Amino acid sequence: MSWHLLASPARFMRYSERIRPWASALALGAIAIGLYQGLFASPADYQQGDTVRIMYVHVPSAWMALFCYTAMAVSSAGYLVWKQPLAEIAARATAPIGACFTALALATGSLWGKPMWGTWWVWDARLTSVLVLLFLYLGYMALADAFDDPVKGGKAASILALVGFVNVPIVKFSVDWWNTLHQPVSVARMDGPTIDPAMLAPLLIMAAGFTLYYVALVIVRMQALVLERRVRALQQVAAGA
Repeated sequence: MSWHLLASPARFMRYSERIRPWASALALGAIAIGLYQGLFASPADYQQGDTVRIMYVHVPSAWMALFCYTAMAVSSAGYLVWKQPLAEIAARATAPIGACFTALALATGSLWGKPMWGTWWVWDARLTSVLVLLFLYLGYMALADAFDDPVKGGKAASILALVGFVNVPIVKFSVDWWNTLHQPVSVARMDGPTIDPAMLAPLLIMAAGFTLYYVALVIVRMQALVLERRVRALQQVAAGA
């Protein structure tokens, strides 16, 4: 099966209807289990106490902020290189979801930082680069809708997504490259996670739940965009008749 067949909007609409209910149900179950395990079953941290429970929302949100931007950049590359409209639709559908995850990561990070650092915000390398990530999401959405011609808007926004992707490794490795207040990596390490298994399990469950939630939500948004473009095309045909 060729890439062009896989990228067919009609084929996407058909298969996405099968995937969406499963992704939604699994996301709901994983998030419910993860929240229960994180808030009630996992131990408090010996230094941070119960404040550490913010981690079960903050860390998966931060992971998803990077994941969504990566998905948006890959989709934008597919649109620019292979001229696949479904790839551009996927990028447009991902942008607001990624922006929400990024905003949630910043908000929960501030709630976590206040008792740990004594302030809601510092111009730390990690915090600042995540804030830049939020601006990139917002800039992508603004640029995509800034043109009367959706094709021009899609191309301009796709270029911005690819240029802005340089910020993703900066966010990821900022705690290694600079002396920051943010704690170092404790999960994705070459020598294995340093976090207690009782805390790691609900954290990974929440990450899985957030990922499945993204899948379900991006399908809904892509379906809406596909239908919107079909309606616009029919209106143009009717207007020219």
